Amino acid sequence: MKADLHVHSHYSDGSDSIEALMKQAKKANITHMSIVDHDTVIGWQEIKKVATLYGIHVIPGIEISAYDYKRGRKVHILGYHYRTDAPHIKEICDVLLKRRHENSLWQIDQINSLDYRLERDKIMEIASPSNTIYKQHIMRHITNKPYNSNDYQQIYRSLFKGEGVAKKDIEYVDAFDAVKAIVSDGGIAVIAHPGQLDSYDIIPDLAEIGLGGIELEHPDHKEADRWRVKELADQYNLLMTGGTDYHGVFGIEIDVGALTSPTIPALDDRKNV
Repeated sequence: MKADLHVHSHYSDGSDSIEALMKQAKKANITHMSIVDHDTVIGWQEIKKVATLYGIHVIPGIEISAYDYKRGRKVHILGYHYRTDAPHIKEICDVLLKRRHENSLWQIDQINSLDYRLERDKIMEIASPSNTIYKQHIMRHITNKPYNSNDYQQIYRSLFKGEGVAKKDIEYVDAFDAVKAIVSDGGIAVIAHPGQLDSYDIIPDLAEIGLGGIELEHPDHKEADRWRVKELADQYNLLMTGGTDYHGVFGIEIDVGALTSPTIPALDDRKNV
């Protein structure tokens, strides 16, 4: 078995369709995959249908944009194997999606104040089938340069970072609420790429309320991160997962399946989750 449990599609801030992702997974001999679009579960029916055609086992997944309010830093929470109607997850994520979309519309207006000529309708076309505009969709309207190129990064930093006119973030949900929502929907809550966001310190607290796993394999994780993840997983009896954090042309250059999960979470063999 071979699993990539961190993949994004065009239902959020990835560039690829579900079928394109399944084709890549099949080529990479992936047997299990989870598409963890940000703050949304709207793609599940298509994911399940297309995965069946390609003979790939798919696990319901999501990545919730959360925050550690005690330490003042972002925390991303992955959810797996939740009930697919996901009432508790939807309740907190619908608010996030509304905030993100409204913030993106504001960012478009701010960028246009610099004599850009961004068109909301065209950006919505780029975002489709997502009903939410992400920064990646705005950037795609501005430039076709690759994400990793100097030109792309220079434009992005000048607009969305530092003193950029569009530097404004949304209010994220509390990480504790994100974990509780996933668990309430029968799922496994996993802290995403703690090495990337330096979110190690919150893990003991989240473990007390039902955190079930921690992401080991991720493109931003160094060997020191892997050792720390393994120690924490052992200490708090957490599953270890992993994947590529694939976003297509909206992210780093990496192929689906280039990083794989050390375990494949399943409802019938979970430990203390």
